Parts: sequence; structure tokens; C-alpha cells
Amino acid sequence: MNRALLILLLLVGCFASCQKGYDAKALERSQAVVDDGIIQEYIDSHNLRSQVQEVDSIDVPTGIYYQVLAPGSGSDIFTNSTRVTVAYSAKILTTGKVFGQSNNFHPSFTLGETLRAWKLAIPQIKKGGKIRILSPSRYAYGPYDQDSLGVPKNSVCDFEVELLDVTN
Repeated sequence: MNRALLILLLLVGCFASCQKGYDAKALERSQAVVDDGIIQEYIDSHNLRSQVQEVDSIDVPTGIYYQVLAPGSGSDIFTNSTRVTVAYSAKILTTGKVFGQSNNFHPSFTLGETLRAWKLAIPQIKKGGKIRILSPSRYAYGPYDQDSLGVPKNSVCDFEVELLDVTN
């Protein structure tokens, strides 16, 4: 009797663990469709179509859109080790909730350690320039809640970044 019960429990455990596999790539692709729709709707509803451009990464569309608010000047060359000093504000595109801003503090970052959206979009301007970046969640914080910032998972972000200094 005990043996039959043990075998039954093992079989139930085996069948319970047999579920459809977790497909991270499929989830990422479906979230990309949602994010891209949110950004496209925002661009159209705010008449930004003629003012924004999509960031290409080696001729691959990213879904990151940017608007150059001021081009800046100089002949800056950007690499992952380029140090940038910025003034910025960050908000969730769908709600307008501000979750970060530099105020009077101007942080410096190595470009390679910033969000991927920043890494790809900031080189579109030069020192003294200002850019607005509309980022799908996959290039911002992705499928992870950022409790310390108050950013829910899969948030499409709207960044405004002023490039105060560039150091190579």
C-alpha cells in the first residue's frame, strides 16, 4: 500500500512538472509588438512623425525613436568607454509619471554602462546638444520592476537628455 502511494505521488509530481516550456524569446517578441504600438500611437497622436527618427543599430531598426532638440557642436566620437555628463528627465510614456531627473546634480556615466537606449541614441547629438528618446522597454528596464525608481516592468520610457560634457 505504501509503495503504491509513493509511486502515485511520484507520478503526480512528474505530470505536474510537465508544462509548456518558458519561451523568453516569444515573450520578448510579443512585448516588442506592444511597445512599438505604444510608441507609434504616441508619435501619431502628438504629431511627431516628421520630428522623430528611428535609431538604427548596424542597419537594424531598434524601435527606439529620438528627436534632436538641439544638435550641439563639436566632433565627438562615441565608444562604450566615452564618459558623458548629462542633465536628464525620465518618465513613463504611457502615464507621464516622472521617475527620474537630474535637477542640479549632473551625473557622469561611461556610455557603455548606461541603458541601451541611451547608448544608441546619445551619439546622435554632440556636446551641448539635447535629445528626446522614446524607448521600448527592451532597451530600458525590460521585464523587471524597478521598485527603487517606481518603474513597472515592461515600461516604455521617455527620456530627455542634455549632453553637458563628453570625454574620451
